[in-house]
Formats: sequence, C-alpha cells, structure tokens
Amino acid sequence: MIAAPTFDPVIHAPGRLQICAILSSVDEAEFAMIREAIKVSDSVLSKHLKQLEDAGYIAPRKAPIDGRQRTWVSLTAAGHKAFAAHVAELTRLAALVPAQA
Repeated sequence: MIAAPTFDPVIHAPGRLQICAILSSVDEAEFAMIREAIKVSDSVLSKHLKQLEDAGYIAPRKAPIDGRQRTWVSLTAAGHKAFAAHVAELTRLAALVPAQA
C-alpha cells in the first residue's frame, strides 16, 4: 500500500532524497558507496544520515571489515513509508504543471 502523498522536508533536501532513493531499492548500502553515488564528502554524508536517523528513517549498522570499521545503512519501515509518501506528493505536484506546447 502506498502512503498518502505527504511532502517531507527531512527527505526533500537533494542529498537526503538521493540517499532514500538508493536505500529504497536495496536491503542496505555501505557508507562509501552512498558517498560516491551522491558525490559528497564524508562530513556532508554524515550530516544527512544523522538527520535521517534522527527522524527514524534509517538504521545504521557498524561492522569491522578488513580491520576497519564500516557503516552500513538501511531504510526503516518508517523510512520506506515516508519516502513513498514523499515521492507520491512530488508526483502529484508534477502532474499539476501544464504541458509545454
């Protein structure tokens, strides 16, 4: 079931919108993969992830790989619902724009 269209200012920022789009299609993604995909610095990505985590939209998981601590991120059920509602609202708004002749 798709959530009712709702504009979500937490998700709407371009970086967070891209993060949610990536996470909506995978079980989880590694920090470096997300950073490369949206082309931001570690600190910018960390800030975006913190805002999404504070909203309850993502769940981080840390695990050591090759002797280094890695961070993996997944959308929570609330995150999936909020992202679906936000996309539905963007789609609704886009449909209001008249077609160009």
